[in-house]
Amino acid sequence: MSKKRKKKQKATETQQADADDKKPRAKQEFGQWALGWLKSIVIALVIWFFLQAFLIKSFRIISDSMESTFLVGDWLFVNKALYGAEIPLTNKHLPAIREPRAGELIVLTGIEQPVLTIVKRVIGVAGDTLEMRADSLFRNGDYVPEPYVQHVDSVAFMDSMQRQRSRNWQLPHLVDTVDRDGYLPDLRNWGPFVIPADHLFTMGDNRDSSHDGRHWGFLPRKNLLGRPIFIYYSFDRNDWRPLPFITAVRWNRVLRRPR
Repeated sequence: MSKKRKKKQKATETQQADADDKKPRAKQEFGQWALGWLKSIVIALVIWFFLQAFLIKSFRIISDSMESTFLVGDWLFVNKALYGAEIPLTNKHLPAIREPRAGELIVLTGIEQPVLTIVKRVIGVAGDTLEMRADSLFRNGDYVPEPYVQHVDSVAFMDSMQRQRSRNWQLPHLVDTVDRDGYLPDLRNWGPFVIPADHLFTMGDNRDSSHDGRHWGFLPRKNLLGRPIFIYYSFDRNDWRPLPFITAVRWNRVLRRPR
């Protein structure tokens, strides 16, 4: 074999060896790249789970019971840490930063339907004496202005069954001066009663269209999920334009802090 052919053959063998060597290196590099991305995704999911479980949760308004503080189509961020976040898969809570106060907005799990998450306003806390006279609120004997409240249906009422149900849960908590025999509360007149320990009393701001504590009673403290921080997105789903989540965004509500 001539020197020229030997040289050519050697070059071909060298190229083949290089090609064979590049294949496992390419696989190794791809594996390292895929593993890096997988780690990043797992870390992101863990962080998101931690934030959702203990710090901040997203919440969407689906009813008009809190108008005009919240509108249907508002999306909120909720501070879960403030009142003590629940530890997932347990019935225990982390220590609260502070306790809820009268007048604050809260997010809670429902009494009648525990699978529901709803937003209401704290009207009173444990130990408070509450009374409603002709739609005017009195807390511990003092009149409480409620500028956030709206009334849209002056003829809204409780039927006889609802009034009897409200009477039943209120009776054990009424103050001694109330005539229990003739007591029959309605939407606009009730009390005075005292809120028991480890409970709150809540109502919606849209008083004529809110199913709230007047119907189902006191809210156990453990049902508290958090406090709304701000509205991060809002759109009018009943707008006539197509794709309302794009074309009917309420920009004037974005980043609004509810009070």
